[in-house]
Amino acid sequence: MDLNHINYQGVTFLTSAPSIKQCPEDSGCEVAFAGRSNAGKSSAINTLTRIRGLARTSKTPGRTQLINFFDLGNDKRLVDLPGYGYAKVPIEMKREWDRDLAEYLQLRQSLAGLVLLMDIRHPLQEFDLQMLNWAAQAGLPVHILLTKSDKLKRGPGQSALLMVERHLRNMDPGCTLLSVQTFSSLKKSGLPQLESVLAHWMNSDFVDPATS
Repeated sequence: MDLNHINYQGVTFLTSAPSIKQCPEDSGCEVAFAGRSNAGKSSAINTLTRIRGLARTSKTPGRTQLINFFDLGNDKRLVDLPGYGYAKVPIEMKREWDRDLAEYLQLRQSLAGLVLLMDIRHPLQEFDLQMLNWAAQAGLPVHILLTKSDKLKRGPGQSALLMVERHLRNMDPGCTLLSVQTFSSLKKSGLPQLESVLAHWMNSDFVDPATS
């Protein structure tokens, strides 16, 4: 069996956790997906796995209030973090989400990287910047998906990409931990690039015993 192979279509739901204390055992390797409630996070996960409805999409933003884990086999996981932004919930609950997200990003040892989704028409909102700062404090690699790229023509889409790239270079001059791409779940464009990033993250920790 190839331990480095990632079979996205063989993914299964593992568990939901209200906080890091209820997360599965902190072993192996996982990649988390985060984004504002209208950024298309669930659609992107469904597109990646080719399983419609794996991560539930909702016309009511903010429905996902738990950390949802999906098993890829070989001790690898995808993690769907709580959506944020338009959820009509009490302010104290939002603060609790903030604490849980920050704790998860900074303390989870098996977390190999964060995929941060932003609507290409409205990138770098307050929550996005907060997530980038938390990830930077944890030294965590971040790959940004500018979603719904089919909503813009090529020129405006390229301008949005360049603007986000400039912001990332200011945060990380060498761009060693930050990268960005355009993505469309509807057109399935950008999928190979996303898969390449995930494969790099999830396989980088595997060490050949013969060389260790």
